[in-house]
Amino acid sequence: MNPALENSYSYHPPKGDQTARYEAIRSKAKELAHMIDELCPNSREKSVAQTNLEQTVMWANKSIACNE
Repeated sequence: MNPALENSYSYHPPKGDQTARYEAIRSKAKELAHMIDELCPNSREKSVAQTNLEQTVMWANKSIACNE
């Protein structure tokens, strides 16, 4: 059994201050998302920027969940 796969595909309930840290990351990303929405013209590139920002939040939060 591969421990890295087990870790990656397991539920990791929040512990300690993790929930607050998840929220802090989401809050800052939301600020940037609104800025992108306001400053950038509607386009494929804007959509890609928003999608990649969502992915950034997901991966940042997963780094906390899976590595602590």
